[in-house]
Amino acid sequence: MLPIVAIIGRPNVGKSALVNRLSGEQDAIVYDEPGITRDRTYRPAFWQDREFQIVDTGGLVFDDDTEFLPFIREQAQAALAEAVAAIMVVDGQIGLTAGDEEIA
Repeated sequence: MLPIVAIIGRPNVGKSALVNRLSGEQDAIVYDEPGITRDRTYRPAFWQDREFQIVDTGGLVFDDDTEFLPFIREQAQAALAEAVAAIMVVDGQIGLTAGDEEIA
């Protein structure tokens, strides 16, 4: 069984783009609108000499319980619970936000 690495972060910071890059496929939907990724999705990935499963998660928002946001949080927490490592993605152009700090 391959180790699992969870990709987490706020909405629209590039989580799915990173998953596509690490998996070598374009299966994760990359779209400039929050809430597109809701469930966690698994893909085989390879980086340098390491093979693992990468888990794409939806964007985490803690101060809003509308629509699918509580479900997205549950899915991200489930991914973290089974992961051996997590990569937190932030928007490099905006810099760290209060939401990023809350996720960290």
